[in-house]
Amino acid sequence: MIGQLDQGDGVSTRRRFLDQGDSSVSTQDQSIGYLALLRSNQNFRRIWLGDMASLLGDWFATIALYTLVRNLTGSPLAMGLVLITKLLPWAIASPFAGLLVDRLDRRWLMIGSDLLRAVVVLGFLLVNDAGDLPLLYLLIALQVILGAVFIPARSAVIPNVTSPRELLTANTLSAATWSTLLAVGAALGGFATAWLGTQLVFVLDSASYLISAWFILRTRIPATDAPKRPSTLAAALTDIADGWRHMRRFPRIGRIALTKAAWSLGGGAQVFMLTLLGEQLTPDEPGIGIGLLYAARGLGTGLGPIAARIWVPRQEHWPTLLGLGIIASGVAYAAVGWSPWNYGILALVVLGHMPSGANWTFSTVLLQQRTEDRYRGRVFATEWLLLTCTNSTAILVVSLLLESATLTLRQAIVGSSAVLVATGLLWLATVVPQERQAAEVPQ
Repeated sequence: MIGQLDQGDGVSTRRRFLDQGDSSVSTQDQSIGYLALLRSNQNFRRIWLGDMASLLGDWFATIALYTLVRNLTGSPLAMGLVLITKLLPWAIASPFAGLLVDRLDRRWLMIGSDLLRAVVVLGFLLVNDAGDLPLLYLLIALQVILGAVFIPARSAVIPNVTSPRELLTANTLSAATWSTLLAVGAALGGFATAWLGTQLVFVLDSASYLISAWFILRTRIPATDAPKRPSTLAAALTDIADGWRHMRRFPRIGRIALTKAAWSLGGGAQVFMLTLLGEQLTPDEPGIGIGLLYAARGLGTGLGPIAARIWVPRQEHWPTLLGLGIIASGVAYAAVGWSPWNYGILALVVLGHMPSGANWTFSTVLLQQRTEDRYRGRVFATEWLLLTCTNSTAILVVSLLLESATLTLRQAIVGSSAVLVATGLLWLATVVPQERQAAEVPQ
């Protein structure tokens, strides 16, 4: 069955699907079930299993990094720089990563990224005091640059290994997996860091990349029509600019590529502040508090796409859902800022991230459907560029305000919530009418 999917009717079906645009998948009934997808599609199953391994290790290591920096410095700015270092190198590398994804073998790009990251994360073992923080930031940057190649490649190959009726299910399952492993990995990572220490956690993260590479090595990914030729720097810059022009030429693509960045205007700062809120939740073991808060975030982002897929199956309603989701995230986090900081805020964090998870999944599906294969890597890389730049700016501003004591943590949480609500209202007033007008024009 898999061979037929890779070489026969599956490829031609996917080609017709891409030619027709997103109108061919408009209801939930046309999508395959989660278990049926995993049973029948061996290639997607292997990519998914590799993701499970590396994501679990990553969330273990992320909590360990936050705990390590907090123990070495206790500085909000130093913690903010960890998150910014996870974002800015991605912003710089993303356009070039997208070009590689559109030109080279995506399978081998993912394998190479995993193997190199397995080596890089072992360098965290060398960080032992505050004077080693520059090394820590350098290693994080290298890990992120390699991830900037892996993520667009993975997003770009999902439509190549799935049929039209599998695509939404595959993306929903991937988002739910990311969220579940964030919940499980962050919670367990907090306890593992407290009980085992940061160094053993970093070793486990390195091993997880090797497991991911092994699964991808055994995966068959159909060839694409992307060019496979070497290029000069000038040609690379030309192709990157061509990707931007493609998004401007097709506003239905460009608008959706802004979705994640729009949420991050306020949401990015709130995710950062969870690392500071963890100390308020469990003062004696801040790593456990951070882990529990990130676990709540993961639970929310996992439940959100599943619930939204049931409640809002028709794609013509998705643009409106994206704007409402941004507003809902802001309202939930405003409640976090106003509530007593006990374990009850975990439920509010879950509610705050349910709409963000739905936004992430639905915007990804729309981009995959609206973008032809030869541009898909660059479009996803550009989307990440916009997201990381917005996230980095929001985190830097808030961390500086907290470091200088201009704002308290409560004030910063409520202020970022107001930014989210305003952004969601602006989305409903501008993007939604444009989407409705575009839907009235025959494709």
